[in-house]
Amino acid sequence: MSNSTPATIEDVARIAEVSIATVSRAIHTPEKVANSTRLKVNQAIAVTGYTTNAMARSLRLGRSNMILVVAPDIGDPNFSNILIGLENEARSHGYGVLIGHTQNDAQRGLEYLKFLNSNQAAGLILFTGILPFGHQTMTARLPPSVGVFEPVFNGGIPYVGVDDIEGARKVVDLLLAEGHRKIAFIGDSRTRLAYGRRRQGYEAGLNAANVPADLRVVFEGDGTIESGRLAVEQLFMRDTLPTAFMCVNDQTAIGVMIGLGARGYDIPRDFSVTGFDDVPQASFMSPALTTIRQPRTLIGKNAMALLLELLSDGQPAETEILLRPDLIVRNSVAAPSREWTKR
Repeated sequence: MSNSTPATIEDVARIAEVSIATVSRAIHTPEKVANSTRLKVNQAIAVTGYTTNAMARSLRLGRSNMILVVAPDIGDPNFSNILIGLENEARSHGYGVLIGHTQNDAQRGLEYLKFLNSNQAAGLILFTGILPFGHQTMTARLPPSVGVFEPVFNGGIPYVGVDDIEGARKVVDLLLAEGHRKIAFIGDSRTRLAYGRRRQGYEAGLNAANVPADLRVVFEGDGTIESGRLAVEQLFMRDTLPTAFMCVNDQTAIGVMIGLGARGYDIPRDFSVTGFDDVPQASFMSPALTTIRQPRTLIGKNAMALLLELLSDGQPAETEILLRPDLIVRNSVAAPSREWTKR
């Protein structure tokens, strides 16, 4: 193919020796095409460099085939893999993905709301945990929407994520099995529903083990490294030391590890630390962090599938899809030090 002339669907059909309609089905509804045919089409696409133009297709059909993904922080380590799942599922059904980065700025959220209200996107995927706009007239006209990674606090819209309560129970059970009873929960939140659910799992696990309330320590946090470090400082100021830190996410756990290391303590000899999410940094910490792994790509795939179901039928079969988390045991957990169990 000429470098100056974009490949067309006709080029793909000619090389694959199939009809244009078959190429279209292979791209947009691959499940309806035989594997051998789909392979020929994919090979022809690779040879020609053909790419579908979802925006152009939208204009021809008189409706948008774009999905807007709104996230507060595209630098979040969880974002990229979820986006892969979202985009792969969208592309397989002929939709494109636009990314709206709010940077936690309400004005940016309002701008994206205006974009949605101008019918430039067929649906909305929300990473923010809240309807980011607050303008009731415009929010009432939102297109089909799905929350992902963080349940939507004030929206009542369908949600796809991990089972936070089950994940937290797995961490608690591990710490209890190692002999810990004074376990601190770092990162409770009244507005982050995922964090609240992890707190529920923490409490449920300790209740099941009959751990008394005076051995439980709960600190609020915003999920940042600094909030974890600050929690360590506050615990030492209060002289209320646990033997283990159960952190609401890996960033908080990293902050706890930094705070303990700055005071000269060894992990896990002096304290055990756990996280939640299994971001890439978790396995590179020293010691490597024991945590809960979220199936991020699968979360994205299921969230987009749910949104496309809403766009097609208007009524989803499920309003909340919770995927099972995996406990990843590394080197940051051990039996409690005898010195601390005496306190």
